Amino acid sequence: MSIKVAIADDNSFLIKTVREKLSYFEDLAYKYSAINGSELLSKLEDNHNIDLILMDIEMPVLNGIETTQMVKQKYPHIKIIMLTVFDNDENIFNAIKAGADGYLLKEINAKDLHDGIVDTLNGGAAMNPSIALKTLKLLRNPIDIENPVEQEDIKLTNREVEVLEQLSKGLSYHRIADNLILSTGTVRKHIENIYRKLQVHNKLEAVQKAKRNKLI
Repeated sequence: MSIKVAIADDNSFLIKTVREKLSYFEDLAYKYSAINGSELLSKLEDNHNIDLILMDIEMPVLNGIETTQMVKQKYPHIKIIMLTVFDNDENIFNAIKAGADGYLLKEINAKDLHDGIVDTLNGGAAMNPSIALKTLKLLRNPIDIENPVEQEDIKLTNREVEVLEQLSKGLSYHRIADNLILSTGTVRKHIENIYRKLQVHNKLEAVQKAKRNKLI
């Protein structure tokens, strides 16, 4: 008996990659894919003989969290694993509330993906370790996702906060330098300091962490 799988993702390259990973296993049968939640729902109308959906979170028209909720109401027998690039707290929490059965990161290898699918169909919950840890934290402390100690530890100067606010608007180093009347080199130095203090490696992480800790 092969497990019938559908994929919802707005990135066609990613759909291809996931299909390749599924193709290594005889017990997994890829059925169809959709580029957003709305398309997935209409494909399910035609054929809801599906065991499991691998669902992206960030999709246009109808995102993965809204779609999960709708699929679960209409087709409660279908299991759903969120497949995402982000393991941020808010997404995890909302996906679980929407009824997701598991939560894996997109760079997962083929064997772990297969095991996650099989586990989920056997009543388990597929979760990669960093997500499982965050989920435990969320369950223990759903109101205050961040720990208060972490909030006190991060000390940014007023100038760094200004740079971070500009960064969160998606502006380039050059634009930030113009807006704050600084040189590009000084902006770059501020951003290096911000990354170091926040212990992050890129702009997205910096902005997310700053918002979580109410720095911006």
